[in-house]
Amino acid sequence: MSQQHILVTGGSGYIGSHTTIQLLDAGYKVTVIDSLVNSNVKSLERVREIVGDEKAGNLNFIKVDMVDKPALAMALSTCGNIDACIHFAGLKAVGESVQKPLLYFHNNLTSTFFLLELMKSNGCKKIVFSSSATVYGTSSPPLTESSQAGVGITNPYGRTKFMLEEILRDVVRSDKDMGVVLLRYFNPVGAHPSGKIGESPNGIPNNLMPYVQQVAVGKREKLSVYGDDYDTPDGTGVRDYIHVQDLAAGHLAALKKLDKTPAGCFTYNLGTGTGYSVLDMVKGMEKACGKPIPYAIAPRRPGDLASVFCDPVKARDELGWSAKLGIEDMCADAWKWQSENPNGFE
Repeated sequence: MSQQHILVTGGSGYIGSHTTIQLLDAGYKVTVIDSLVNSNVKSLERVREIVGDEKAGNLNFIKVDMVDKPALAMALSTCGNIDACIHFAGLKAVGESVQKPLLYFHNNLTSTFFLLELMKSNGCKKIVFSSSATVYGTSSPPLTESSQAGVGITNPYGRTKFMLEEILRDVVRSDKDMGVVLLRYFNPVGAHPSGKIGESPNGIPNNLMPYVQQVAVGKREKLSVYGDDYDTPDGTGVRDYIHVQDLAAGHLAALKKLDKTPAGCFTYNLGTGTGYSVLDMVKGMEKACGKPIPYAIAPRRPGDLASVFCDPVKARDELGWSAKLGIEDMCADAWKWQSENPNGFE
């Protein structure tokens, strides 16, 4: 097969940059487009370092805000024929989405509408969409792809993911040649084992592990653990944490699925199927960094569920993909990244 060209939207972000490395290592040509609103172009410089000069020659970057349709059209016209798109781009802070719902609906929906319209006019019929376990709302674990979605979603960010899943299904119904894979992520953690790229949140981290990492490296005084009276083994919330390297590999498996079955809409959970509690993750990071991580119990947050984890069997059976890395790898790689880059890419 001739070299495939993949468009990666949001490719300088946390999951996008790790996926870009795996695409380049697998021999793909990659064009990354990103507005750099919540990411740093230095991540792509590090990607080039990691893959080496020869493979780095297959990486092209264009800075563009996808809600600017003429600019997006210009970007796509300059990068040549595209075989498939992996669509990561979007605003993703849950708390901010509650404060600024119109910003989230406008950005996440409009950018995807423009992308799909321009893909169509450029003859690109394959897209892998970055969705989220938040679409399951209040459904009970273990979550399968047939668990109820769209009911009990507590924030606009999650609703944008659910709406975009529905929109993509309608696009497939309207165009029998269209191929879509919806990937529902659970909780990505960890970093590239080189320590050169990892999660680099702006300001106060929204997610547990970047916050734990910043406490470990001395940037923050202590962690607040929201609730210790849930119906879980140690009373703290349980989530399905997945190493970002495993998550990235899931996107390559999705592209291979679209090579074999180019038309239709396919939905997969990307998780480990194992739930770890907040305190499990704190202990894992303590082991990785070799020192205690101070924390204090705080009241539950409204909308937080006791336990969220997936059944990943469908991805194993249909994509040949399963998570290979456990909590020790997640914490060790996260600590290597954080300790070597205490201020992220700054």
